[in-house]
Amino acid sequence: MSRGVRIADLGGARAVILHRPHAVVTALTRQLQAVGLHVETCWPELKADALAADFVFFDADMGFDEQFPWPKGQPPMPMIALIGSEAPGRVEWALSTGASAQILKPVGDGGVYSALLIARHSFEARRSLVSEAADLRRRLGERQTVVRAVVQLIDVMGSEEEAYAELRRQAMDARVGLEEAAARILAGKPLRMVRPKGERK
Repeated sequence: MSRGVRIADLGGARAVILHRPHAVVTALTRQLQAVGLHVETCWPELKADALAADFVFFDADMGFDEQFPWPKGQPPMPMIALIGSEAPGRVEWALSTGASAQILKPVGDGGVYSALLIARHSFEARRSLVSEAADLRRRLGERQTVVRAVVQLIDVMGSEEEAYAELRRQAMDARVGLEEAAARILAGKPLRMVRPKGERK
């Protein structure tokens, strides 16, 4: 499914640059301020309030996992790698942090605005995919719960069709979803007494 790219004014956003004092930081700060961002710098670790930042730029050449106060690869905001060395190990590490975009060093007079937009779009797309995957896992788990409850009811009802019908009746009587009714049956707490087909009136 294609997603529209949202391009909006970045003025007022907050960026943190995690990089040792260097000309790179000066050039990057100048561009970010020209776009309208508030800029903070730090090294060698992010400050606690960096969790509220809108963007984090980080040095991919000298960076290390312990600099980030969140699980590896799960940043809470778009991250942009500042890459000077294209050594495979450094590039791989930058990717493992969850970076959504990159800027090559030395930083010139352009490229920051596009990196911000690409990073934000990639970050939001990734977050959406993670949410969709979690929802699919939840739904799959619910379906498996229904299947297990039907299998359990087959012993009483005599057939898969009757077992599923009984599950639906229980859900309708209690005004709950199939998944909730199935979970209660599996927990030994059926919503009503289950009777074999021949005993129902």
